[in-house]
Amino acid sequence: MSSRLSSAFAKGHPALICFITAGDGDTAANLDALVAGGADVIELGMPFTDPMADGPAIQAANLRSLGAGTKTADVLRLATEFRARHPDIPLILMGYANPMVRRGPEWFAEACTKAGVDGVICVDLAPEEDPDLGPQLRAAGISLIRLATPTTDDKRLPTVLEGSSGFLYYVAVAGITGMQQAAIGSIEDNVARIKRSTDLPIAVGFGVRTPEQAAEIARVADGVVVGSAFVDIIAEHGANAPEHLHKLTASLAEAVHGACT
Repeated sequence: MSSRLSSAFAKGHPALICFITAGDGDTAANLDALVAGGADVIELGMPFTDPMADGPAIQAANLRSLGAGTKTADVLRLATEFRARHPDIPLILMGYANPMVRRGPEWFAEACTKAGVDGVICVDLAPEEDPDLGPQLRAAGISLIRLATPTTDDKRLPTVLEGSSGFLYYVAVAGITGMQQAAIGSIEDNVARIKRSTDLPIAVGFGVRTPEQAAEIARVADGVVVGSAFVDIIAEHGANAPEHLHKLTASLAEAVHGACT
């Protein structure tokens, strides 16, 4: 795990993890607003033509970004510039395998290192396909962050955890992003079950939109991931999005950071 990621989960309170799609609106200004609002970790989405795990909001963000001509090189440039402005905030690239491996996993790992990326979430890379990307990322010191779901039972869990680092992303619902929220009892039970098998921090996402929801999850998890709510703000407010992103982030950060006090 990178030192930045380690620090993000060692602050004495749960971490707020914020997602937006690269190339959707003024990404640099939007990222700065998330940091200023109190985000502990940033997830930057790599736009893709077939984002199968994402709901309508993030699908639309992908289309807006691709329509604006965003390429992998642009995502890496945004990451590089973010690292120069924010040397201490962990940055995760989240996306799908095709853009990550089409030039070879060695190329992608090296590009991530140069850009100051701390971790990668590859949504459609199953643990059994780890050799396609995992060894190169780990050799470069970049965390490969895996996903677990309510259907990841105790037999499957060790396979998911093998080679995973940074944190484990627990997808609270068996579905797509932004569409529903799991009952807190189910989240609590599954987080406790997973923690019996790993020392990795557990961050919970999918369906988290409000400070109240975030605070409830933060009481049982090490981190809370919010994405679609931010993407909706960018879609609605365009160039004026940063002030609204800052406001929502600040309210979420207050809720998440204060959940265990």
